[in-house]
Amino acid sequence: MRLLRLAAVLSLWSAVFSVQAQQLPIEVLSAVVKDQKIADAEVLLQRNGAQNVTGRTDAQGRVTLDTDFADDASNLLIIKKAGYSDLVVKCPCKSMTYALSPVMQDLDSLRVVLSWGSLPEDLDAHLFFPGNHVYFENKWGADAQLDVDDTDSYGPETISLSKKHFGETYVYAVHDYNNASNLDSRQLSNSQAKVFVYMGQTLVRTYYVPQNVKGNLWTVFRITGKGDLQDINGLSGVYHDAADVLNDMTSLLDDKMATSMVVRSAVPQNDAKELNRRGEVAYRDGKYYQAVDLFLEAVRLDDAYAQAYSNLGLAYQKSDKIAESLWASRKAIALANGRSADTLRASTYYNIGRIYEDAGQFADALRHYQLAREQKANAVYDKAIERVKNR
Repeated sequence: MRLLRLAAVLSLWSAVFSVQAQQLPIEVLSAVVKDQKIADAEVLLQRNGAQNVTGRTDAQGRVTLDTDFADDASNLLIIKKAGYSDLVVKCPCKSMTYALSPVMQDLDSLRVVLSWGSLPEDLDAHLFFPGNHVYFENKWGADAQLDVDDTDSYGPETISLSKKHFGETYVYAVHDYNNASNLDSRQLSNSQAKVFVYMGQTLVRTYYVPQNVKGNLWTVFRITGKGDLQDINGLSGVYHDAADVLNDMTSLLDDKMATSMVVRSAVPQNDAKELNRRGEVAYRDGKYYQAVDLFLEAVRLDDAYAQAYSNLGLAYQKSDKIAESLWASRKAIALANGRSADTLRASTYYNIGRIYEDAGQFADALRHYQLAREQKANAVYDKAIERVKNR
């Protein structure tokens, strides 16, 4: 009798687990070569930062993960392969396509990768900057190009920028081509669209389309003339064609046009300060990779934390992630405020100048040394300016 009861219990447990178990098919492609499959990529599903399910892609870039995790935002999908930047994204992940970005070498390069679900079939990436509009009808701009154009769902759709021009503002947006005449459509909002921004070796920013909002144009971010990456992440309605997309973005080329800021509570800010403190300890101990992780956590909690961004720039530099160091340093400059703002901006401009000088980009180095001196008088800045002028 006991054996029968045990068998019944085991049968019930088996039924429960069979209901919970599911398969997550994933496809991994190149972000820059259309339809190129990425084989032997490590794919890891992580739940609540602890439990993991892992697999590797086959020759067709596919892997199916067997898991009893719910396919929701509690899960992170992490994809890694040598020579490519790590991709980290929140689920749902089932039957989605993800694209890996090859590591970039140029200091001022940028790559933006768009992916989405089955509907709408055709989302279009647009990069707009003075005298240039890069999109499917105009695939080339000044030091910019549309690498991949996708018209049949999922993506990727990729734009790469080999050099960001100092003093020029860039705006990136996604247009729902299938609903170009429907300003009230929610298909873009419900498409699971994601935008991944890469600099150097690193995925520095991920944007998720706002949910259940009307609109066929998603204006995602801009980069100011001085290189500050600013979130916009808003949906609006435009009518019909690329000219309307262009008109909607034009005002954002003026850096004085404010973008919305997110108000954060005091608790995350206090947590961010503690993470920054721990990062500074790790940095002083020469544990630069650990410091990077801690500073990144600090700015994720408080994206207006100038000192943490400045520290992140220094830690990236010590970790030989120079393009990433430039991004973090420019964010620190843009956010600097209070009595020590001039000092922070000056020292950060100087550090950027040193990066350019070490890379042999002397015009860029001179510009940033001069910007440092504009913020604060310092004999070190004067010597740097003279040194570069005499090259």
